[in-house]
Amino acid sequence: MPFKDHFSGHSSAYAAARPSYPGELFAWLAAQCREHALAWDAGCGNGQAAVALAAHFARVHATDPSAAQIAAATAHPKVEYRTEAAEDCSLPDACADLVTVAQALHWFDLTRFYPQVRRVLKPGGVIAAWTYGLSSVSPGVDAVFHKLYEDRLGPYWPADRHHVETGYRDLPFPFAPLPAPPAFEMVCLWTLRQYLAYLRTWSASQRHLQATGFDAVDAVAADMAEAWGDPQQRRPVRWPLAIRAGRVG
Repeated sequence: MPFKDHFSGHSSAYAAARPSYPGELFAWLAAQCREHALAWDAGCGNGQAAVALAAHFARVHATDPSAAQIAAATAHPKVEYRTEAAEDCSLPDACADLVTVAQALHWFDLTRFYPQVRRVLKPGGVIAAWTYGLSSVSPGVDAVFHKLYEDRLGPYWPADRHHVETGYRDLPFPFAPLPAPPAFEMVCLWTLRQYLAYLRTWSASQRHLQATGFDAVDAVAADMAEAWGDPQQRRPVRWPLAIRAGRVG
């Protein structure tokens, strides 16, 4: 089964324009683990979660089926990147303390991935998957955002995108749940140029471009600039994080 590749064609732009996860998230994940020898970051993309995990674990095994994403990932001495599918992990049995999936669980074949999680984790090991939904900046900016997200790009979103909008609540997660984590939030201080660059990394933006030859973000750029104000002003862009976390027996 071919993997759902929505990002290889713009991997460098993706690595440069995506928001970062809060450090408190990784400290909380580490605190749930009994040991800190190895973490596996599945669907690692540009490696931002893998590098953050390296502050808490002796080694990080970071995998993604996209060679282009792996080539653009951030190097770190404690992170080993591998081009491989989450459903076919090369790690040996019962070796990992933590498995993480950052903004990618909705792309996986869960009937094949979850057995890999159970095989790779040590007894009592932890799996955590998280996703972030729609950003918010200000009422004016958000109104233009929704015009782009829903009206212009609505037909171009992959079908699995709805799992992001529901915070993974509808995805199966057959693990003993951990206590509810804190209400983590991602925040970036961005200029207008940085914000528009992020919007262009969306899978729907890229699919629209490939299908029509036109950049959907360009079509709303003037309205976004009017709502933003001074384009050099750094505005806080916020995303709520939704987390599913559990432990294997």
